[in-house]
Parts: sequence; C-alpha cells; structure tokens
Amino acid sequence: MKAIQFKEFGGPDVLENVDIDMPSPMGRKVLIKVHASAVNYADTARREGQYVVKTPLPYIPGAEVSGIVTEVGEDVTRVKIGDRVVAMMESGGYAEYAMTDERSIIPLPYGLDFKEAAAIPVQGLSAYHILKTLGRLEQGETVLIHAAAGGVGLLAVQLAKRFGAGKVIATASTEEKLRLAEEMGADVLVNYTEDEWEKNVLEATSGNGVDLALEMAGGEVFYKTLKCLADFGRLIIYGVASGEQSRFYPSSLMARNQSVTGFFLPPLMRDSELTLKTLHEIFHYVASGDLKVTVGNVFPLEEAAKVHSLMQGRQTVGKVILQP
Repeated sequence: MKAIQFKEFGGPDVLENVDIDMPSPMGRKVLIKVHASAVNYADTARREGQYVVKTPLPYIPGAEVSGIVTEVGEDVTRVKIGDRVVAMMESGGYAEYAMTDERSIIPLPYGLDFKEAAAIPVQGLSAYHILKTLGRLEQGETVLIHAAAGGVGLLAVQLAKRFGAGKVIATASTEEKLRLAEEMGADVLVNYTEDEWEKNVLEATSGNGVDLALEMAGGEVFYKTLKCLADFGRLIIYGVASGEQSRFYPSSLMARNQSVTGFFLPPLMRDSELTLKTLHEIFHYVASGDLKVTVGNVFPLEEAAKVHSLMQGRQTVGKVILQP
C-alpha cells in the first residue's frame, strides 16, 4: 500500500511517498481502508522531532482517519467488516490503509461524509477539553482564542459560545480568517500580526483582561497573551506552532492569582470511556447543526509535504484533509 513516511527529522522535504506492506490486524486491532486522513500541527512537530513525546523512526504521521473496515482481529466485537467509521491512532493515518484498536473507533455519524468525520476527533476533543476540563470555563466569562480560523480554533469559538462564554475574542492573521471566525460566533476580532494587538484585547474587556486564553503559537504571542489575562485568569497552552519556546517567571502569576496550564491530548485519550463519551457529544452537536465543521482544503495523499509547508506558512483555513 502507499503511505507517507519520514526516516529522519527535518522540513517538509523529509516526507517520502513509499510502498509498504499492508498491516494485518490481530487481537482487538481493526484495519481501515482510508477515505480521509486529517492533518494536524502535531504531525509537523513529529516531523521536526519537536513533539511532546519521542517519535520513533521511521514514522508514518496521521492520528485520525475515516473510512471502511476491511479486516478485523479475532477479538474484535465492536465493529465488523464493511462498517463506515472514524478512528484515532498513534500513527499511520497518512496511508491507503490504517490500523488501530477497536476502542478508538466510533461509527460514522449519519449525514457526515468521510472528510467531515475525519476533521473532528483530535481537534474536537482538544477544543472541548481545553475549554471545559482544563479551562473550567464558566457562564459569562470572556475567552481569548488564538488562531481562531484553524481547526481547533473554529471549533473552540463555537463550543465556547455553547458552553456559556459571555464574550469570545478571536485572533487570526488575515481579514478573511477573522471573518470566518466571526461567522462561527466570535464577538471581537483581532489581527495578531499587528503591533500591540494585545491592547485591542484589553480595550475589548474594558481593561480587565480575559478569564480564559487558548494559546498555541509560543514566542511573543505567549508573552502578550499573559498581559491579556484578568485576575484569576487561566492560560492554556496546547501547542508551539512558531517553534519558539517561551520562558517566564512563574512568580509573576502570583500578584493576580493567574495560572498557566499545558494541554496534551494523548494522556486524556487513555480514558477510552471519557474519550468516546465526549466524541459522541461532539458528533451530536454536529448532527443537530449546533457545531459546524470547516474542511478548508483537500489534497491527494502524495502532496503531504506541500500541505505541511502551507500549514506552517499560515496559508490554510480550517481542517486540512489528505485523500489516498
């Protein structure tokens, strides 16, 4: 089968189109004919050797796919051959076939196509738990969401409103992206490529700052976001898209009782019951029309290197999908 693999860390050019043997499922493993594979910033971090946990080489990126079950292990009871499913995995999604444990699979919800379904799991779970589990968002609070036109951002804007946020402040790098965030429900739009954008955030909160901030850029964006926090404000870090690690003095948080928390999805996903419960809730929102999934661009599998370049150059909107 065809797959995308890298044997060394580096830029997008290390991604290779390869032919490899198709995996054979055993035990509770399930083999899926991939119809859509989602691309995440975690994939680029893996490729650069900058991921939170070690990446083994050689490595096939891809943590979420949708498709049709073609083969199952002898202990599988939850799915059967021919089922339309969406699934998550540690790796292997950038391929014609992908294998994962049956416990990470749910049936494809009625009315969703393969591309929409693949766009939801990782970023839907991230947006949900960043806001609700780690962010402890309460009714009426103000939320600052960076990269609001990205996959997590667009879902977070909508979920924040659904969870009762009083005001959602969205940042993005272009007018087009800001308008998309506005369509999803953002109340205030801020272009974070402009100098002193943080002043616009503070102005929108009458100088009080935001109760909750979602930050995934790192570097200067992190420092300016800290300036935007209100008393008892919470800043959740869920990525370092710029590649610039941030250093700060934790004691600086004491004066205003603020907190900075890191979010990493894989440990949360070890609780399969919680993961599946959350996914079913998110898919219910989608099916009922309360949550809109934005598939920005669809590329053939062999253009994975191009896709990584576009993503890191901030030239994509919404969720990016690869199709074998």
